Amino acid sequence: MPLQDEHQIVSVDDHLIEHPRVWQDRLPDRFKERGPRIVEVGGNHVWHYDGVQYPTIGLNAVAGKDPKDWGMDPVRYEDMIPGCYDAKARIADMDIDGVQAALCFPSFPGFAGARTFFHAKDKELAYLCVQAWNDFNIDEWCATAPERLIPLAILPVWDIDLCVRELERVAAKGARTISFPDSPVPLGLPSFHTDHWDPLWQVCSDAEIPVSLHFGSGSFVPGFSNAEDIPHMVSTVLFANNLQWSTVDLLFSGKLQQFPNLQISLAEGGIGWIPYLLERADFVWERHRWYQKVDQNMYPSELFRKHFWGCFIDDVHGLENRHKIGIDRITLEIDYPHSDSNWPNSRKRASEVLANVPDDEVSMIVETNARTMLRFPRTS
Repeated sequence: MPLQDEHQIVSVDDHLIEHPRVWQDRLPDRFKERGPRIVEVGGNHVWHYDGVQYPTIGLNAVAGKDPKDWGMDPVRYEDMIPGCYDAKARIADMDIDGVQAALCFPSFPGFAGARTFFHAKDKELAYLCVQAWNDFNIDEWCATAPERLIPLAILPVWDIDLCVRELERVAAKGARTISFPDSPVPLGLPSFHTDHWDPLWQVCSDAEIPVSLHFGSGSFVPGFSNAEDIPHMVSTVLFANNLQWSTVDLLFSGKLQQFPNLQISLAEGGIGWIPYLLERADFVWERHRWYQKVDQNMYPSELFRKHFWGCFIDDVHGLENRHKIGIDRITLEIDYPHSDSNWPNSRKRASEVLANVPDDEVSMIVETNARTMLRFPRTS
């Protein structure tokens, strides 16, 4: 009988839509005109940042809408339900959905801040914008309900020294994870295999802050194209491919041996693919490890179960193979207010897909694994 009353759902992947005052309330006066602000263009609300316009993409805020009304067109704030951008309303929507706690990724900056601030020309302003988002998320959004909303931070990934400085700052403020590009390579940054990120991994390890890799946060999504003849569904189906790449990249990078306390969360990647990928990784490792600079003693599958956390929304196949993944390495995500979310029926759907899972395993999957990973204990 899964999802009994005592089972609290802790979602490791939800999203927030930034309200119009996030940066205007926090940037120094000299930057406010060029900082992110909402303007009206053609009857729509769009973000204006340092001379560039960014639409509010409708598909990012579909909670409460009929799928027939979904689309990529820009929307106004009044076209969204308030839980998208108002923390108090979000808590009410979580109560409707039967969700106790949620970790929320950014929207306008990109899932790891890379889509917007990494590409900005004025890096001083961009750095201040990163800090402003972190302060908003920790001091305003999550402070609304500290026992319900889990603090996450983004980083100025274009500068490793600034990354470390900002991570140390937000760790002191209570951040429970950082959102980092699922691969730095598409951004033109050093790969996971270099020593470039070592100072960051060291701080993450010392502070026990897991690295959340959200699919597409490195700016590349397989199948995504502006070509009119390619449906957006192609990229949506292939979301997990991003994190398959990230996982294999890190498994063979040597960084998990170098930083044995480093933890990686694979946000919005599903889990059904994990058993095959680990089988394939072990198969390749057995045959090719002798002539390459990789660990010759530990199977990739062993490393995975020490360092990675799989995350799923609605993954029947993955749950059927949960023991091949590791019961203590699976977490649940709700993805509100995005199109994959089952809101307002997330608890009902979770109960359905977990119907044949023993209660002790259900407790780990929906709650305690996430609390362990994020160091976010129950308060009641």
